[in-house]
Amino acid sequence: MNIERAHSDALVVNQLPDGSKVIVDPTNQTVFALNATAGAAWDACSDPTTLAGVTESMQRSLHPQINEELAQEAIQQLQDKNLVNTSGLPAQASHRRFLATLGAAAVPLVVSLTIADQRAHAVYAASKPTTAPCASVNPTCKPTK
Repeated sequence: MNIERAHSDALVVNQLPDGSKVIVDPTNQTVFALNATAGAAWDACSDPTTLAGVTESMQRSLHPQINEELAQEAIQQLQDKNLVNTSGLPAQASHRRFLATLGAAAVPLVVSLTIADQRAHAVYAASKPTTAPCASVNPTCKPTK
C-alpha cells in the first residue's frame, strides 16, 4: 500500500503545542483540525510511505504501543478529508471492533469546517480576538479601543 499527501503545497499547516494541527486549504476554503494522533499520521506522510512506515513513525512520535489498526484509522480519516491519497489500503475492521482493540491509545480525529462556516460560527458566538489584530502584524501598532 502506498500513501502520500494530496495537494500539500497549497495547504497551510499550523502545529499546536499539544501535537495537534490546524490545516487550512485555501483552494477549497476548508479548515481541518487534527488531534495529536491524526497529526502524527499526517507527519508520517511527509514523504510517500506505506502503512507500516506510518505505524513506525507514529510509534516513534507518540507511543510504542501504536498499532497498524490505529495508523490505518488515522490514514482513513485523512483520506476521507482528501488530505492523503492511498492505493491498496487494506479492508478496514468495523469501527466498534477497532475501538475495542485500542485500550488507552488516543483515537485519531480529523474534523473539517469551511472557512465560511467558521466565520459564521465566530459571529454567532461573538468571538473577539484576544489580542489586537495589528499587534501580530506590526509590533509598534497602538490598538484603538
